Amino acid sequence: MRELVCEQAAEAERLRTMTPAIVDAMWSSGLMTAFNPVPAGGVEPSFAEMIETWIEMAWQDGSFGWVGIANLPSSFAAAAYLPDPGFAEVFTANDNRVTMGGQFFPNGQGIAVDGGYRLTGSWSFGSGTGHAQYVATGFLPMVDGQIRWIAEGVPDMQVAVVPRADVAFADGWHVQGLKGTGSCDYAINDVFVPHARTFALFTRQPMRGSSPATRMGMMPVTAAGHAAWALGVAKSMLDDVADLAATKFRMSDMAALASRPTFQKGLAHHTAAWRAARLLVLDAFGAAEAAVAAGGDLTPTLRADMRVAAVYATDTARGCAEWAHLAAGTSSIREGSRLERAFRDVYTGTQHAFISEKVAIDAAQVWLGVVEDQFGL
Repeated sequence: MRELVCEQAAEAERLRTMTPAIVDAMWSSGLMTAFNPVPAGGVEPSFAEMIETWIEMAWQDGSFGWVGIANLPSSFAAAAYLPDPGFAEVFTANDNRVTMGGQFFPNGQGIAVDGGYRLTGSWSFGSGTGHAQYVATGFLPMVDGQIRWIAEGVPDMQVAVVPRADVAFADGWHVQGLKGTGSCDYAINDVFVPHARTFALFTRQPMRGSSPATRMGMMPVTAAGHAAWALGVAKSMLDDVADLAATKFRMSDMAALASRPTFQKGLAHHTAAWRAARLLVLDAFGAAEAAVAAGGDLTPTLRADMRVAAVYATDTARGCAEWAHLAAGTSSIREGSRLERAFRDVYTGTQHAFISEKVAIDAAQVWLGVVEDQFGL
């Protein structure tokens, strides 16, 4: 898809969502369903395969990669964890041609009624919803006006799968970077959602699918996506500045950028840092996957390892992007270049709370034994 995504990137930014041509190619190539359980048309890839796919998508274009870490995990989770009647309604009835995006943070409230919930709420950053038929959206069940709790200090957090027609979107996606992701704000007002179209946010009990990922839950898959996305965008910038270096001359400097020792040292350092971060991510997620595949538990330490790897990869990618942007000089500020677009994208995507410093702190507390577990990891 490299040539197509390159050609369509500017148009996706203008539309503020993926172009129809890119979405069609995601379907015709099999990409849109690839991460799903087999009954939903997927191939149940390993974490390494998911990570490398996301790196490639983000390398092609930051918005394309971000849609990949929105659409593919959303449909993966719904296909794996929805009860059978909900799976039949959403996936089987549509011949598995289902695109899904949304915001999983429980900003909504679902009033418990017979057979399901009356869902109301407002959500921001509904990534991938610009072309999605269904919206996966987080909420807190309410019983007799009170939040439902599953453990001391831990509320019951659920995800509802809602048809697009029941969702009101706001035209508010006017942003610095990731312009082509269709990450619109949206609201749902008193919409009935049956139990069969809901699942627990932190569940690790798949209804279908046999890969270890289905028994690891949404948090590791989401973390792998964020890590891979940041690595992919940073790699595109490192590659582009390396290609540029042979013909790039800075004002008052008669030597090409590629011949300057300071550039050579910077390229070596940041390329090595990028490779190290990628290997850390593959190691952390691969170790957890292997433990689960062998029948072991997904321990708090394994979960902490994965989340720290994602935070570290993001921080490293941001540093690589900053260096590449500075090294390219004025070539990186011209609108329409991939360097300029990637720089805006990386400084937008790395603001996400999922890879914030609080995640690293929570993980370190598990490592140190300050707490036994952090349920959000």
